[in-house]
Amino acid sequence: MMRWSRHILFIALLALLALVGVACANIGSPEGGPRDYTPPVMLRSNPIPGAVNFSGKKVELHFDEIVNLKDQTTRVIVSPAPKEQPIIRAQGKKITVEFQDDLEPNTTYVIDFSDAIEDNNESNVLDGFSFAFSTGDHLDSLQVSGMVLRANDLEAMKNVLVGLHSNLNDTAFTTLPFDRVSRTNSRGEFVLRNVPPGEYHIFALNDVDNDYKMVRTEDYAFLDRVIVPSASDFTSQDTIFTFDHRIDTIMTAVHTEFTPNDVLLSLFNENFRSLYFKKSERQGDNKLITLFSASLPEMPTTRVLEPKIYNEDWYKLETREAQDSLVYWLTDSTMIKADTIRLEMTYLHTADNDSLELKTDTLTFAKRRNASQIKEKEKAAKEREKREKELAKLEEKLAKQLQEGKDATDLEEEIKGLRDMLKVKTELLTVETNKGSVEITDSLFIKSNSPIGHIDPGGVHLEIMNPDSTWQVVPLPTMIPSNEWDIYRYVAPMTLKQNSDYRLTIDSLAVTSIYGIACDTIRSTFKVKGEEEYANLHVNCLGFEGKAFARLLDKQGRVLRTVDVLGKYADFYDVLPDTYYVMMVLDANGNGRWDAGNYSLHLQPEDVFYYHNPVKLKKYSDITLTWNVYDTPVDKQKPEDIRKFHPEERDTKLKKKEDNKKNNQDEEEEDEFNSNGFMNNNTYSGDKYRDMKRQR
Repeated sequence: MMRWSRHILFIALLALLALVGVACANIGSPEGGPRDYTPPVMLRSNPIPGAVNFSGKKVELHFDEIVNLKDQTTRVIVSPAPKEQPIIRAQGKKITVEFQDDLEPNTTYVIDFSDAIEDNNESNVLDGFSFAFSTGDHLDSLQVSGMVLRANDLEAMKNVLVGLHSNLNDTAFTTLPFDRVSRTNSRGEFVLRNVPPGEYHIFALNDVDNDYKMVRTEDYAFLDRVIVPSASDFTSQDTIFTFDHRIDTIMTAVHTEFTPNDVLLSLFNENFRSLYFKKSERQGDNKLITLFSASLPEMPTTRVLEPKIYNEDWYKLETREAQDSLVYWLTDSTMIKADTIRLEMTYLHTADNDSLELKTDTLTFAKRRNASQIKEKEKAAKEREKREKELAKLEEKLAKQLQEGKDATDLEEEIKGLRDMLKVKTELLTVETNKGSVEITDSLFIKSNSPIGHIDPGGVHLEIMNPDSTWQVVPLPTMIPSNEWDIYRYVAPMTLKQNSDYRLTIDSLAVTSIYGIACDTIRSTFKVKGEEEYANLHVNCLGFEGKAFARLLDKQGRVLRTVDVLGKYADFYDVLPDTYYVMMVLDANGNGRWDAGNYSLHLQPEDVFYYHNPVKLKKYSDITLTWNVYDTPVDKQKPEDIRKFHPEERDTKLKKKEDNKKNNQDEEEEDEFNSNGFMNNNTYSGDKYRDMKRQR
């Protein structure tokens, strides 16, 4: 009996331990499986997708998980656009769209969600989702697709409107909302769905004022040709093999291809700015500033109204490179002292018809000092007056002590200190010049912290070191401003010798500002590098006609050099060793800069191309690249390293790959950006506006 009791007790203990083990095993949340990368799936809707004869004002979409809407006011588009914006909400697993006004009869409506829908837990985006229905007995079903790139740097433009106009008049783009509209995704791609048959003009628009119409200050793109949407069927075959590699079954499928499906829209801003006077200001006693809304095509004329007496040469003009502001540095002492200055200024401004007309305004510049400045000035004046009186008393006391033959050493030291405090300090002009190691492409320069008024040629001395370590004088040409708007930096138009040591001496008083403030003596030594420190790059540009120029870019995509393409070659000499990128611009008008388009003149922006790989240059190398500018698809040309915008889902896909590696999943890697290039094309034929041909 005792043996059975022990046996039962042993079994009970085992059961208890098992229960404890189960409990311990369930403490906390168990580790889940791999992360969910699946976007939400629509399960049902009211009305059904593609419904006809719809007469309601509310659309409900039900999904398999909780969903969120991201920036729905900008990303979700209803087409054709209703008069009043629908109310769009996400509630749990449901999205509702409530129309505020009656829908047009016999019309196909498309609710384009673009990439606004995402799941609640992992933020997986349901990209390119749209919902269509018709208020008539027919649902339009054609499609137009393509891509929007920024014209001047081939960046993919996301969240840009793309629309169709069946009205083929030029004024439709500026006066009418689009007939059918969509929005680009994070890769710049768009699909206009459920388009009726017909002829259309297509446009892209960064619609700042949300009216679906273009104004000249907005970014836009257009095609000069009419597009005609169409659909055609084609068949494809897929072969199923047996385990011993024999053909089992050949399956045939029928697909519909919608064209055009390779529309490329190059977005630009024509840089139109309404020109008008913004404001004027007097900064200090000697500086008048006038600010305009846009670049001035020519300098205004001015006439002094007050003060009545002044010198004709009363100012030194400083302008910004953008030519939208003017700084008048006063050089006339009468005007500097004047409490009020009045100028009559005549300048160009934009009239109601967008043309430029002359306008005359009277500008008033008054001295402005706040209470603290006035108080500080009065305090300094009183302090100086007090010290001057104290100095007079001490000097009188010193004279008396000397007359009496007393020792006045301490008194003399005190007087000297007071005199030093009252002494007006001489202001010196700060001047910079070449020093240290200098590139062979650099110029000899003098730069000041104040507008330069004069450089004495006899006070600037340049010497070069001879092989025997002696110095030899180098004749200097007259120094000139480094550019037309720079009044702070002057350069010597000369070529410095490579692998050479120089010594520059600027005498005191040799450089003076427009206010007569002079520099102190300046001595500087510098060494010009030799050609063995550099590389040369020659780019043989093929496949284009007409004038062009090429640019050398750094790792941040900034322009370092610009050279003309001569005889199909762009030559970059004396380039420091590093990694670079090359771009080229077809300079249609030969003005040496990239020009935007103009819709009213039917001018497209000038074409831009990027060499698709980085170029690594080493010391003392001479490299030649052969580049057919049309070999690489247009959306694949710009190297990834210097792109400013990247698709939003790129990070998610990279994380997915990392998770797969951690989970030891042998999953085939995805081609994130479609390596075949623009809309599955493997070539870019050359004329991106008229000759985009899709190849199978």
